[in-house]
Amino acid sequence: MKRNVFVIALEDKQTRAMQTLRERKDLEIHGLLDVSTAVESDNVSFNHLLSLANEQLTAYPGTVDAIIAQWDFPTSVIVPILCQQHHLPSPSITSVLKCEHKYWSRLEQQKVVPDVVPKFCGIDPFAEDPLSQVTLDYPFWLKPVKAFSSHLGFKIESSLHFEQAIKEIRAGIRQLGDAFNEALAYIDVPEEIIHLNGNACIAEEIISGVQGAPEGSVFNGEFNIHGIISQPKAENSIALFDRLEYPSNLPEHVHHKMVETAKTFLAHIGYNNGCFNVEFMWDEAREKLWLIEVNTRISQSHSEIFVLVDGMSNHEIAVDIALGQRPSLLNRQGVAPIAAKCFIPFAHHDGVVKRIPSQAEIAALKARLPHTDVVIDVEPGQQLSHLMHQDSFCYRLGTLYVTGNTHEEIEQNYQYCLDVLNFDIEPIDA
Repeated sequence: MKRNVFVIALEDKQTRAMQTLRERKDLEIHGLLDVSTAVESDNVSFNHLLSLANEQLTAYPGTVDAIIAQWDFPTSVIVPILCQQHHLPSPSITSVLKCEHKYWSRLEQQKVVPDVVPKFCGIDPFAEDPLSQVTLDYPFWLKPVKAFSSHLGFKIESSLHFEQAIKEIRAGIRQLGDAFNEALAYIDVPEEIIHLNGNACIAEEIISGVQGAPEGSVFNGEFNIHGIISQPKAENSIALFDRLEYPSNLPEHVHHKMVETAKTFLAHIGYNNGCFNVEFMWDEAREKLWLIEVNTRISQSHSEIFVLVDGMSNHEIAVDIALGQRPSLLNRQGVAPIAAKCFIPFAHHDGVVKRIPSQAEIAALKARLPHTDVVIDVEPGQQLSHLMHQDSFCYRLGTLYVTGNTHEEIEQNYQYCLDVLNFDIEPIDA
């Protein structure tokens, strides 16, 4: 009898990636909630989404054998609650929330891995004088303790910048912060977090370097890494980073430090029977490693590049863990030694899309560079400022998947794609 695996916000591209799973013929893969409801909704209610998911699971006539998270909050917290209710393997809700709340996570990191933690402080943006809570020198980053990507994230260089940012944060933070407070209500929250809840902010020291992210799992207390991703950036890039490369080409001693740091922190918070990816920043000039954040799930954005390199999606690990099985992943059985997920960036000024690359242009590109895939996320008539989940630094017009034999070849192929894909964006005056 097939086992039923439910994946929140399952898209066609992930369904295709999951065709690579070893036990695919013995699994029935189901979507739980859809992307528009669980990921792209303008008005997020955590309890409402949890109720909708429960209704869908209750109405299903068969067994519920596994539930998988592959997106950020609210999905990442809905899953352990659902698993607890259905007596399925998952991390504790508290250990997940200790990672999800950026300020709480920093407090816990500081206890066990203080050498990789940037200076930080918590800020109540609704206080009478929020600036009085800042303990950092300019410049610093200011962002909500819970946000989509870099949404409502600001580089603060003066008190004027701070005041302008606080005004925007006050107007937009409750969109996700109120839902996060609903999630925090499922656990006993420590005193310092009660006062800096889902509608609070964190200010952090500015760090620089190349990002890297070990992705792995903890199964019955057994810690494993199944891949390390790096996030390099071209010198002329307008984005914080412009691609994800697998496998990472960061130095081996950096890989070791990232893995040991992740293991120490996850053990400290009691994280077990779940997947994770931990984001770091390696500052080569200073020979300094920084911990950015801990994500309590596999990254669905890594799935295609795992398939290209290993021949199998990282969903393999998530399914194993969710079914209570020791996880394993094929190694280097794909079509290329190196693969990258690359973003098509556009300078952060508003505009209306007039033209996107034609199917003929895309076909010619794919003929020139085998195993390349092009995903366009905009269409003629769209206004860029109306796009969902864009960061504060540039717009993303689409995604490229490219392969190569070396990391240098990846960058060359990426640049070639950007050169031949023609977009026409008509600027809108601010």
